Amino acid sequence: MKRWRTVRFEFPAMASLCSMQMDGTDERLMRRAAKVAIAEVRRIEHKYSRYRDDSIISRINQAAGLAPVEIDDETAGLLEFGNQLWRLSDGLFDMTSGVLRQAWDFRKGSMPEPARMASLLERVGWQKLERADRQVRLTLPGMELDIGGFGKEYAADRAAAILQEAGIVHALVNLGGDLHVLGRRGLPERDNAPWQVAIQHPRPPPQQPLATLAWLPVARGGLATSGDYERFFMHQGRRYCHILDPRTGWPVSYWQSVSVLAANTTTAGALATIAMLKGPAGEAWLQSQEVRYLAIAPDGQPSSTAFPQAQGVSC
Repeated sequence: MKRWRTVRFEFPAMASLCSMQMDGTDERLMRRAAKVAIAEVRRIEHKYSRYRDDSIISRINQAAGLAPVEIDDETAGLLEFGNQLWRLSDGLFDMTSGVLRQAWDFRKGSMPEPARMASLLERVGWQKLERADRQVRLTLPGMELDIGGFGKEYAADRAAAILQEAGIVHALVNLGGDLHVLGRRGLPERDNAPWQVAIQHPRPPPQQPLATLAWLPVARGGLATSGDYERFFMHQGRRYCHILDPRTGWPVSYWQSVSVLAANTTTAGALATIAMLKGPAGEAWLQSQEVRYLAIAPDGQPSSTAFPQAQGVSC
């Protein structure tokens, strides 16, 4: 009789510490599946990273204002998903807004120059991108396309699909906090329980920089969190984070964090980011999407967990 066990694989990717955890009886199968899934994550990183000169994103950006760039079916599908998010969010989720990061230095904590911001805003606008017959063109010089709004989440979904195709039925894929869960725990002593997922505290006490806000039970699907605590600086008592409104170029300033559980990680991450961008209207918008979420309000209190079995919610 084969013994059930948990096997965990850790690896760096997409500027994050990533992991895959599986419950099963066939360790050899789990190791083979993990190897292929990790290779898939790195393939996506190589193909879509804006930091690599040979990525498709860099080629599109380098041709801004020039001729169209040929793209494959996968890239076309991701751009269409971005188009759907742009429409769903009334223009708040904009894959051309990454250029605005040039105005902000979150390491030095310096405020943007108004003239620089105005110049960059002229290059933002999904409607300024042309798509036709597997071709894409950024119409203005200096425009940029950035898949970072859901690239890591897409990789988590693809890795989970690889595991499932290999016959893995109990797994947790974690790419820097963006998660995809395949089935409940498989260990007999876990009694078919859901995976318990830790949500990072957006305002942890100084002595606990990685404190947990809550434990959420997840049996299947994607869970992603968007917040104002990963890249930010303080200036004159105000927090400035890396999530930028494409209409103004300025950071969001309402929710501390929003965690969303959806059918897949790509959707969960996009919905969480849109809710952050929508500010006070974000919660009602999430409710209209009929997804479970945990939103932390400006006063640090959970506005609505929508996870009736969440444990340890405290701020």
